Amino acid sequence: MTDAPTPQALIGATLLAAGRPVRLAELASVLGLSEDASLRAIQAFEGALTQAGLGFALEAVAGGYRLVVPPATAPHLAPVLAPPPLPPLSTAALEVLAVIAYRQPVTRAEIEAMRGASASTVITLQERELVKVVGRSDAVGQPLLYGTTDKFLLEFGLSSLSDLPPLEGADFAHLLRS
Repeated sequence: MTDAPTPQALIGATLLAAGRPVRLAELASVLGLSEDASLRAIQAFEGALTQAGLGFALEAVAGGYRLVVPPATAPHLAPVLAPPPLPPLSTAALEVLAVIAYRQPVTRAEIEAMRGASASTVITLQERELVKVVGRSDAVGQPLLYGTTDKFLLEFGLSSLSDLPPLEGADFAHLLRS
């Protein structure tokens, strides 16, 4: 008979198998511990990863935890990573994304009024799953309302929308992580 896996082994296996950020409550359920005890186990797991230098790091993002490759390791992995990264978002797309992120839910007409230009890049942002339709406005014609997605949080390394930087003087282009 084998011994039961340690909390650290369960945390690592869960994060690896899930392939998405796993919320604290989910990890607590897997571990069979309270959320406070699970948080301590996660912190111990993070320390063990750092100390062992195994090429993984723990990241708190989108309301959960996931395993990631430390930034210093990423350039060495280029030969085996696929598919090639998408081209960077245009300045117009980043502007539209910023308006949606800070003002959601928002209609396309409201985006265009704020930007003083077309918001046609909403389609690109939907294709990249950074924004989605979150409802309809009560305005005449009931235009679509747009909001950000969990993938937006992942791409920008945010736990929640409250982690967005202050709007004044922000340069949004440097925030998107590859």
